Amino acid sequence: MSNLEIFAVVISLIGVTLTIKRNMWCWWFNFAAFLLYAYLFYTYKLYGETILQFFFVVVNFYGFYHWLKGKQQDHDIRIEPIATKLVIFQMLLAAVGGLIFGLSLHYFTDAAVPILDAQLAAFSLLATYWTSRKHIATWVLWVFVDIIYVGMFIYKDLYLTAALYAGFVGLAAFGWWQWTQVKNKQQQQAMKAL
Repeated sequence: MSNLEIFAVVISLIGVTLTIKRNMWCWWFNFAAFLLYAYLFYTYKLYGETILQFFFVVVNFYGFYHWLKGKQQDHDIRIEPIATKLVIFQMLLAAVGGLIFGLSLHYFTDAAVPILDAQLAAFSLLATYWTSRKHIATWVLWVFVDIIYVGMFIYKDLYLTAALYAGFVGLAAFGWWQWTQVKNKQQQQAMKAL
């Protein structure tokens, strides 16, 4: 456990908590966490996770812009629906992309766990995209992805990061519940306005 890992964990917790609260500051804390973890993961030969952090940075700016310009209700970020067919299509796309990326890591790098690393990276990128689009499905996906991350980080002796991701499982479940409550409230307010 290094000071870098400790600092990255603290910044990450703040970022996810602010995301659950739909607070615009989440994007700045998440940005800092991505950069910190990019360096940390690189030192542990988790190249899929390293590259993922840089994709997160790009999606982070997209999410910030989308939330800033998006439809708001009562000064809160409005939660948007997503069609089941689109969820299935995007999940399949993430799985195929993760497999291709994993095989590339396997054959062209000394990555520690290339296929798992790449699959988690692909699904994390999808979950982050869903966060930027304000879909509740993001939290469901994060619950499952974070559970698997816990195992991978324990395997790589990143115990504090494994504990962080165990905490993320709980935070994602809470985010799922919280956003569902907000969505229901927003739907009720929309019905009253009719």
